[in-house]
Amino acid sequence: MIRNNVARRGFLLSAAGVGAGAVLAGCTSNERSADGEQQPAGDRADNTEPGPPVTIGFSAPAADHGWMAAMTINARESAGRYSDVTLEATEGTNDVNQQIAQVESLINNDVDVLVVLPFDGKALTPVGRRAMDRGIPVINVDRVFDTPLAYRTWIGGDNYRMGVNAGNYIAERLKADNVRDPVIGEVAGIDSLPLTQQRSKGFADALTTHGFRVGPRVAAEFTPQTGQEQTANLLQSAPDLDALWNHDDDQGIGVVAAIEAAGRDDFFLVGGAGSRNMMDLIKADSGPVKATVLYSPSMASSALSMARLLGQNKGLSDLAEHEIPSEITTYSAVVTKDNVDSYLDVGFDS
Repeated sequence: MIRNNVARRGFLLSAAGVGAGAVLAGCTSNERSADGEQQPAGDRADNTEPGPPVTIGFSAPAADHGWMAAMTINARESAGRYSDVTLEATEGTNDVNQQIAQVESLINNDVDVLVVLPFDGKALTPVGRRAMDRGIPVINVDRVFDTPLAYRTWIGGDNYRMGVNAGNYIAERLKADNVRDPVIGEVAGIDSLPLTQQRSKGFADALTTHGFRVGPRVAAEFTPQTGQEQTANLLQSAPDLDALWNHDDDQGIGVVAAIEAAGRDDFFLVGGAGSRNMMDLIKADSGPVKATVLYSPSMASSALSMARLLGQNKGLSDLAEHEIPSEITTYSAVVTKDNVDSYLDVGFDS
């Protein structure tokens, strides 16, 4: 996708999502030393030092899901780390018209930068455009607006890669165990959503490259209750199973409950999103959960750090480019027992 450019300077996100404390950047002016030589990027000032005050408006849906709640929590905590940031956060809502009104209020309050995770990207597109037309840079988080004219930068996860990495991990583990014709199940999210379709396609594509295929499949609704119900149905229809991928760690609470209720221990489970609950189970290594594939809400922390840099017209010292990237896609790392300790800081409570 092509994103809109506004003359602001900024930030780069790497790997699975980096918290605000890890964002190091510097002034992007072409400063020259006393002898007249231009200073290299590495000599720019540390952008974690206090700068000009910045007021950031933040809007997101209701915190009725562990991942979504973590997005708002991370945004607030990130803003709180900076003495030069004032955060104006609206109350989370799943009412599209109410979120539009809230963002309009932030625009009327003349915030310096807006960070918006829309409940519905298409519906929030016009208000994003109004902000941009007023000269207020908009950072669009996760659910993308319909046009690049509605935002300066988009930051979000990689749903297709999430499926690819889950598929590769499962296939490689099965091959290491010399399983030749495995039965691989899938507990998807809401099938009508593009993100679910992308995750499933990535999963199927990855398995195909290994000569495997997706076996029994059900779709839940990103809730523990539906995860338990649909997994119970899948297990009843699949007496033989070698591996199972669950798209979402919130519904994964129900998935694990269904596995325990069925008394099944003949397969391993890989989760999705990166909840602290699943990471704790991975670390304990005493049950079916062996990995989870990140879709980390730490992207909200990064969005707030990026908004601060936009408001202060600063850039990242490690980049040669003067401008903040127009698109930032976080990486869907696979968290296993071997590396879980390094990812606990981005785990969220389901």
